Amino acid sequence: MTMSRRTFVSGATAIAAGPMLIRLDAPRLPDGLFRLGVASGDPLPGAVVIWTRLAPETGMPDVAVPVHWEVATDERFRRVVASGAKQATADLAHSVHVDVRGLRPGHLYYYRFKAGAQISPVGRTRTAPAETGRPQNLRFAFASCQDYQAGFYSAYAHLAEEDLAFVAFLGDYIYESAPNPNARRTHEGTGEPLDLAQYRNRHAQYKTDPHLRAAHAAFPWIVTFDDHEVDNNWADEIPQDPDLQTPAAFRARRVAAFQAYYEHMPMRRSSLPRGLDMQVYRRFRFGDLATMHVLDTRQYRSDQPATREAALDPALTMTGPEQERWLVNGLRNSGSRWNLLANQVMWAQNDRTAGPAQTFDLDNWDGYRVQRRRLLDHFGSGQVANPIVLTGDRHCTWACDLRTDFDDPSTPVVGAEITGTSITSGGDPDVAAFHRTYDPIMAESPHWRYIDNQRGYVVCDVDRSRTLSSLRLVDTVWAEVAPVRTAAEFVVENGRPGIASVTAAS
Repeated sequence: MTMSRRTFVSGATAIAAGPMLIRLDAPRLPDGLFRLGVASGDPLPGAVVIWTRLAPETGMPDVAVPVHWEVATDERFRRVVASGAKQATADLAHSVHVDVRGLRPGHLYYYRFKAGAQISPVGRTRTAPAETGRPQNLRFAFASCQDYQAGFYSAYAHLAEEDLAFVAFLGDYIYESAPNPNARRTHEGTGEPLDLAQYRNRHAQYKTDPHLRAAHAAFPWIVTFDDHEVDNNWADEIPQDPDLQTPAAFRARRVAAFQAYYEHMPMRRSSLPRGLDMQVYRRFRFGDLATMHVLDTRQYRSDQPATREAALDPALTMTGPEQERWLVNGLRNSGSRWNLLANQVMWAQNDRTAGPAQTFDLDNWDGYRVQRRRLLDHFGSGQVANPIVLTGDRHCTWACDLRTDFDDPSTPVVGAEITGTSITSGGDPDVAAFHRTYDPIMAESPHWRYIDNQRGYVVCDVDRSRTLSSLRLVDTVWAEVAPVRTAAEFVVENGRPGIASVTAAS
């Protein structure tokens, strides 16, 4: 279903379609209040979060503004089923998060906001199926890594036209890098964001992209962060460069980054940051068909080890013990046919050097080997139905079998991992150079089933017999518009761990 993306134009005497009336005596506010668009997220069977932020280009006055909202079953708002008003205040950057309750499970809805005489674009969203429902299929997409400076969001122009229940975003929504004058388009500011105002400006710049706004307006999103939303390769309270950032300075930076992240994401009040802490790991159920377990692999992790030998330390954790218990219990008791993990960094072993020598990126699960083995043993315990790990971060596509011991091909396959490529990060790739490097390593890595380094996203079609993941690639991110194609398809069959088949386009 394609949604019309008409924007109701603001004006002193404008009248909206449907029942939302404009008060002609409304207080005057700057034009362009809804410049960052609208979004929805965290779908439940009877609820969904709808979001906007009042952010005119000229700046927002430091006043509380009542924002009216409506949810309807039709795009012209003739059948409004929920409405209300909420104060947009400066302490949350005039963002509005409405947790709309009392909706029907598995239904399509439209929503919009009004502030003063201005009305937002219309967004489209969908609730999850009933908890006790038996849906026959579920179609969603996942994406990650959208460095604004690396290229244009041509992939989102196509993602916004897909027929999806939701989008899972797996991290690196913004990048904290300083402006690069040689980039395709340049970050705002004069350096890396460090304080709340700077992180707000960086998020707002990303939201000005029309293709990203369209993708947000088309579907609910389920989001989690990775490192660049704060600082490259951060781990708990440790920055990537502790010689340059004091502990106190990095803690203040993390607080600011979390605050700005929440302000710009369609998340529930339960995710509102409290100082250094933000509740990001959470779970979504889609009837008895699928459960999505959303991970947080940054807030609670141990510092990255320096060597492979150090990576064998059993004390190292990617998730922290509390989240690990939450994950294991949720996997065992989900009651779903498919268990999907929204995950940031690669689980599958990923050697970077051909031949007998081995080189690993220890920011990935390769740096946390004992915990990874423990979780993979749970996958293979017979108590976890059809685990599939969906991963971002890598700026490449890797479809992998998950084994309890990647160095021993005789150990059982216990799950599958689809690592999706980036929306833009890495820019237009050198495909030939990638394959010259990684094809010889793939020959030595039997758990690797497919590799590629082009840009795009993945669409997953889940039914009761199989999950089909389709790699959708654009020809270039160095142009605002580019064709899209399905480059490969990966099938995981019900009751058969791992990748059952790979079909690559010729």
